[in-house]
Amino acid sequence: MSGSATFRRAALSVVLLAAAGGSAACGSPQQAAGGGDGPLRVGIIYSQTGPLAGYGRQYADGFKAGLAYATQGTGKVGGRTIDVTYADDAGDPAKAVAAAKDLIGKGYRVLGGSTASGVATQLAPLAATNKVLFVSGPAATDALTGLNRYTFRSGRQSYQDVQTAKAYLGAGDGTGKKVLVFAPDSVFGKSNVAAVQAIIGGAGGATVTNIAVPATATDFTPFARQAKAAAPDLLFVAWAGSTASAMWQALDQQGVLASTTVVTGLDSRATWPVFGAAGSRLHLLAHYFDGATDNPAEQALAKAVPGGRTDLFQPDGFAAAQMIVHALDKGGDDVDRMITALEGYRFDSVKGTLTVRAEDHALLQPMFHAKLSGDTATLTGTIGAADAAPPAAAMKG
Repeated sequence: MSGSATFRRAALSVVLLAAAGGSAACGSPQQAAGGGDGPLRVGIIYSQTGPLAGYGRQYADGFKAGLAYATQGTGKVGGRTIDVTYADDAGDPAKAVAAAKDLIGKGYRVLGGSTASGVATQLAPLAATNKVLFVSGPAATDALTGLNRYTFRSGRQSYQDVQTAKAYLGAGDGTGKKVLVFAPDSVFGKSNVAAVQAIIGGAGGATVTNIAVPATATDFTPFARQAKAAAPDLLFVAWAGSTASAMWQALDQQGVLASTTVVTGLDSRATWPVFGAAGSRLHLLAHYFDGATDNPAEQALAKAVPGGRTDLFQPDGFAAAQMIVHALDKGGDDVDRMITALEGYRFDSVKGTLTVRAEDHALLQPMFHAKLSGDTATLTGTIGAADAAPPAAAMKG
């Protein structure tokens, strides 16, 4: 197959919504450092309601399973109970900030969550100002990486999504081609546009344009018509949340899926039937694929979820719990010691071996390719953590 043919068969739909240190297994944490004998309090702020509630529920389920795994079912570190409070941000940055301020005011020194990128970019500076540890969840925006020393992430970032998509293209296949990014006008959407421009545009040689869809849109027909009229060689759709079905229906009704090459990111299981017959024509990237790994962490998560069928954002919650337990085990009440413990931390989690890059807190991790047929997905390839890694960024604060 020629390079241009390979390119024409590739496009992307990214879904939401990423040295030192030892490996983390299921071992019981020993003695939590930092003094004190009361509970270690952790606040998890995520989308219990709102457009990303489905992803939030997966994250929370994964976190609970990961907490049990990392503490061997005790819920304790060094004899101290980990007391977790869950707060709903409904995907609203203002609600998230209010919840974070309330928890910080009550003495919480560890925060996690953030299903939405717009929420994460508001909580990260707040964490730095108040000198508390923040481990973001499914929020994919690249802006979190290197933002400040208090901010980490337990999921992937947009750059890793796009780098995984680029693997479909082959070297130099973008030259002279038109790539259209179809994404919400949001922090998440803009992060994906920037990543496509940098990786497939600048480095790949393609001409990249985008359609910025209002994040509150429910009628996607006008935007689907714009996509059809643009006649791109490659359509890159970055979307997440409860409106995804309506968005894909509009693209199909306007003939976009039949007239150009589209690759969609593998979304949660519930969305797989949405594509119908069109699903088999798509190239998929996945930041998690059930069955890609078979290690103790994956087995523990599978036992904890109904039917043993893991889903897209449960691994983000599971990894967050592992990171937080490790930080508490090594740091106790001392946030600086927690940060030191996490920088360079390498551990086995649900999707494989993860590494917290010390210099900018990017989470290096494997990524996956898949195919969809009806309601069944098949793994077709794995992109190694090094190949999907974003360029190192200088820590801003």
